[in-house]
Amino acid sequence: MSLTEPPPTVPPEDRGRAGRRRPPRTPKGRQIDPRALEEVRALLGARERRRDLLIEHLHLIQDRYGYLSSAHLAALAQEMKLALTEVYEVATFYAHFDVVKEGETPPPPVTVRVCDSLSCALVGAERLLAELPQKLGPNVRVVRAPCMGACDRAPVCAVGHVQVMHADAAKVAVSAAQPTHAHAYPTPADFEAYVKGGGYDLLKACIGGKRRRDDVIKVVSDAELRGLGGAGFPTGRKWSLVRAEPAPHLFAVNCDEGEPGTFKDRHYLERDPHRFIEGMLIAAWIVEAADTYLYVRDEYPEVILLLIDEIAKVEKSGLSKHTKIHLRRGAGAYICGEESAMIESIEGKRGLPRHRPPYVAQVGLFGRPTLEQNVETLYWIRDIVEKGAAWFTSQGRRERKGFRSFSVSGRVKNPGVKLAPAGVTIRELIDEYSGGMLEGHTLKGFLPGGASGGIFPAALADQPLDFGTLERHGGFVGSHAVVILSDRDDMKAVALNLMKFFEDESCGQCTPCRVGTEKAAKLMAKGPWDPALLTELSTLMRDASICGLGQAAPNPLLCVLKYFPDELTKPLGSW
Repeated sequence: MSLTEPPPTVPPEDRGRAGRRRPPRTPKGRQIDPRALEEVRALLGARERRRDLLIEHLHLIQDRYGYLSSAHLAALAQEMKLALTEVYEVATFYAHFDVVKEGETPPPPVTVRVCDSLSCALVGAERLLAELPQKLGPNVRVVRAPCMGACDRAPVCAVGHVQVMHADAAKVAVSAAQPTHAHAYPTPADFEAYVKGGGYDLLKACIGGKRRRDDVIKVVSDAELRGLGGAGFPTGRKWSLVRAEPAPHLFAVNCDEGEPGTFKDRHYLERDPHRFIEGMLIAAWIVEAADTYLYVRDEYPEVILLLIDEIAKVEKSGLSKHTKIHLRRGAGAYICGEESAMIESIEGKRGLPRHRPPYVAQVGLFGRPTLEQNVETLYWIRDIVEKGAAWFTSQGRRERKGFRSFSVSGRVKNPGVKLAPAGVTIRELIDEYSGGMLEGHTLKGFLPGGASGGIFPAALADQPLDFGTLERHGGFVGSHAVVILSDRDDMKAVALNLMKFFEDESCGQCTPCRVGTEKAAKLMAKGPWDPALLTELSTLMRDASICGLGQAAPNPLLCVLKYFPDELTKPLGSW
């Protein structure tokens, strides 16, 4: 071959003058399928193509086609003027998005998610997982799923987005044969009824100048209202911190209660949504938030529909002119219950917790000072301000103050949300509020705060349940998710169930949590348990993880080592 002859790898039709390669006929990278682009544009319609709406737009495609194809992701990236990697990393982060790569087979038209978290595992989730694939056939996909926020009606399955309570194979089969997006939500106290009962009078007084912000903050502070999503930070103090930051301020409301065993926010939203909405609008007025973002977990489709309808009524009445309400839908990620991860998700990103400082109150949503609050906290604001701080603080036992909403599930006769005085004990919760233990069951242990709060023995059943009372025992009350365990339950199996949950829900950002939860689950499942090794691993996770998920993940494991040592030598039980 002469030196002037073009290389043989260049096709003759692509050779230009002097053997130079001609420009490619198409741009580099994945080519956009015109049909997919047309379909994406039709779904988006007149909606804005802002980056923070990426997850909302992914939901549109997932809901319409049942999965996210490579062609649709590429089309969405072009339509939103984003790099395909930005769209792909978000789509693959969230459990409720099914990404189908080029050449892969799409999932069956119907997906059944079986909750395998603790409360459902206690009453037959594993049996359902074994029975359903044969019962439903090849056109239905059966997968494991984490807590769905209906622990009082366990076991629970979701057929598409519709939850089947007290599920068995027959019930699920009927629902799978006629899948729908969501059931009609329960009829709550609607807008007109709420207003007739004095609802929104307090909000009108606030925005009408009859109430001063500092006076409202003082009442809430005197009532010692705390954040009831798990952290327990004083509400009045949080309002003051955000107000002290330069404007404009923003407001993010956390309705992503993913802690196994927790369902209290769902309870209040389904039954009295306007009491929460009024509290939310008052808090937005307090901190002068120009925009309010309400982040609701995707497992609650009925609640989302309810809020869309009821918020529209409030907006039409002119009661929300001081703040613009944006309702955002989660996509199946427990980590987004952490405030900074939720803010990342609202911005249309993966839900990765941020390093702190700066704190959310300083640099939060879109880089602005942001108030972040839980549903139940906002639910109490109207009653506290109208009835006075003394009314709220007069409730409580053992020198604790206020009401607490406990999500109670497990081995009790009457599970559900129990409104009880702060400082109530587990024994009182069982006997006075939950109808006692199930017949034939004896109290053996309990989770005071969901998967994160630890596992305590019956010997601690007379300890007061509140913020700061259980830390010295190796746990905490957190979101007040109480799961009752009996003498029929294997504590090692309970701890392993919780550790597998953390392993699956770790966002993967930091090595101590990502690798630590996986390693701990393997060691616990393999057995026999090595207390020294498991303690060393737990210490590493606690000390080095970025956020509370990795820091709290060892709590159930360490509690079993501490409080149930006689079970360590026994074979691992099954459900």
